[in-house]
Amino acid sequence: MSVTSRRLRSIAAVALVAGLGMGTAACSNKKDDDGGSSDSGPVTVVLQTFGNFGYDQAIKDFEASHPNIKVDHQKMGELRDFQPKLVQALAAGSGAGDVVGLEEGVLLQYVAAADKFADLNALGAGELKSQFPEWKWARATTPQGKTIGLGTDVGGLAICYRKDMFAQAKLPTDRDEVGKLWASGWDAFIEQGKKFKASGIKAAWIDSATSIMQPYIMQNSQTWFYSEDNKFIGDTNPVVRTAWDKGLEMAKEGLTAKVQRWQPDWDAAFKNNAFATIPCPAWMTEGVIKPKSGDANAGKWDVAPVPGGSGNWGGSYLGIPEQSKHKPQAYELAKYLTGKAGQLAAWNEASAMPSNLEAAADPAFADAKSEYFSNAPIGKIFGDSVKNIQPVYLGPLHQQLWETVLEPAMQAAERGQKSSDAAWAGAMAEAKKTVG
Repeated sequence: MSVTSRRLRSIAAVALVAGLGMGTAACSNKKDDDGGSSDSGPVTVVLQTFGNFGYDQAIKDFEASHPNIKVDHQKMGELRDFQPKLVQALAAGSGAGDVVGLEEGVLLQYVAAADKFADLNALGAGELKSQFPEWKWARATTPQGKTIGLGTDVGGLAICYRKDMFAQAKLPTDRDEVGKLWASGWDAFIEQGKKFKASGIKAAWIDSATSIMQPYIMQNSQTWFYSEDNKFIGDTNPVVRTAWDKGLEMAKEGLTAKVQRWQPDWDAAFKNNAFATIPCPAWMTEGVIKPKSGDANAGKWDVAPVPGGSGNWGGSYLGIPEQSKHKPQAYELAKYLTGKAGQLAAWNEASAMPSNLEAAADPAFADAKSEYFSNAPIGKIFGDSVKNIQPVYLGPLHQQLWETVLEPAMQAAERGQKSSDAAWAGAMAEAKKTVG
């Protein structure tokens, strides 16, 4: 899915498990307990998602092939808008959709509250396991074997770059040659940034110091803030500090535009040609960069392999709350949307890269090119980037720690409001307080 929401602040993440244990009142988003259907008419299944999952056409196709099921697709805003509502509805036992979107950054908390969700294996999902990467399936499965979510997208990684700016800086513009510039890793990427700046071009090399932190950690560690037994290790995980230092090294060298991702100054920076490169998951291409850069920059962007060659940033799931009155029909919808046809439709609509293996192997994805990005073979580039990835363990409060603690602290250091060491110390102290 296109997920600007994934990196926006989620105010409910820290209280999710606690909230699910409370019987707080919730406002229902469902029409009524029977889904608005009559005995003789089709069943209405409520689908609640955040951001842009790219489901408009997929739902039309599903309804055409399932005449006894109608879909009420409720787009609940960004993750920050939807998350607290879903938590409240799950706690109250009513108000959640029959099918709901679950973001990977908070997925573990839902797994810990698995009693709030239907076991998809009991509905027949066991037959689908082979259609997904093992790690994608495992993340939504409890130690006891209960599966609460079916995978939607993955966030294969690349570098989106402005080839017109590369030409001005006398750097290669051909995507294969560009990829070779930093094939060895992020140190080579930073060195190319220094050459870019030395050319005298006014634009920055990259949008923000924080932009390389996530891909660097995803490539070089199996953990981030938490060990796999859910102990906080953010302050002792050497990869986290290395990623922090590399990002702020770029800021110190004057290579970053010092804009805050997902904020108005970041949006404006695309249209104002303020930077030349940005690490881009698949969902960021057509879903974020294209609309923010606008038609005037069509054909000026291109896509090259990410430093190090592989990586993943993002991904979601569809779950069925236990409170649903229409679990069999809800399962049919979730099965379709996460199946080959549904994921290819989402790819076409919102550049949501398929996690379904059959969809990922289909020419509609594998051979896909982007006209906006200079006809870059985005299917191959993003597909290659996830072939050898090792999944990173994202602990219970991962999203909270990244979006409300570490990223703001790094941005403050980038803008010179604090020294790197002071910002790091403050962030780690706040993180420890957050996890308790």
